[in-house]
Amino acid sequence: MTQSDWLVKQFNENRGRLRAVAYRMLGSLAEADDAVQETWLRLSGSNTDAIQNLSGWLTTVVGRVCLDMLRSRKLRGELPLGAHVPEPIVSRKDRLDPEHEVLLADSIGLALLTVLETVPPAERLAFVLHDMFSVPFEEIAPVLGRSPVAVRQLASRARRRLQGVRTTPDSDLRKQREVVDAFLAAAREGDFESLVAVLDPDVVLRADRGALPPGASRIIHGARDVAKNALMFSKMGGYARPALVNGAAGIVGFDTHGRPFSVMGFTVANGKIVSIDILADPERLRELDLSELKD
Repeated sequence: MTQSDWLVKQFNENRGRLRAVAYRMLGSLAEADDAVQETWLRLSGSNTDAIQNLSGWLTTVVGRVCLDMLRSRKLRGELPLGAHVPEPIVSRKDRLDPEHEVLLADSIGLALLTVLETVPPAERLAFVLHDMFSVPFEEIAPVLGRSPVAVRQLASRARRRLQGVRTTPDSDLRKQREVVDAFLAAAREGDFESLVAVLDPDVVLRADRGALPPGASRIIHGARDVAKNALMFSKMGGYARPALVNGAAGIVGFDTHGRPFSVMGFTVANGKIVSIDILADPERLRELDLSELKD
């Protein structure tokens, strides 16, 4: 095996992990793939003889690439405003694609990914690399140009931002689906009290409908207000298909022409819906392949 062949083999063995890091950092599969490709270019142009731990080196490099991409977003004024839901990973309700399993390890639900997007880039990098991928602070420090102690503090700040935000769903997917089905049935029937009954009192709904019209995207708190919104949503017509959204029970809504108009991810904890994340931005929905859900 030539050195070039060996590098390709090693990189492909690490590709799934690198893509998972990038997805958590960027909230976009397309951008994650760009970050992984850039990592390969940096590897192919490096002196690999000096690299002792190739897997660790690749992980920190993809982290650095993602950090640069997040900072570039800020410079270009492309940071999302208001309610923003990252790109969901949507699968059929009965199975998760093996490639998606790697991406979604450690219960990276849509709610957690959404909250991560509110964490500043440096804190996010420290948290993602250390807490999710077990990279030592000493190896993250050079990426951020800070001391290991400072990086530890950044990760701690990120943890504090996540405290009190319920992002981990119940482990029983069947019970998740029962709760989501009850929500959908109550919405269809216009049963307000039944809707409230399946919602946690402090439920949070995030609806990302894109930039236009202004104010369409919003965040709603509380069971009764979320239930009112669900009743309005149910009157839009079309039909819904159950799906896995980031590995948890979800719904994809289609209009009467079979075009998707929303992806809804639910976080069900202790038998109640604690968060609903809705992507209803037409432009971003067109980028998702949801064809297998129409059957």
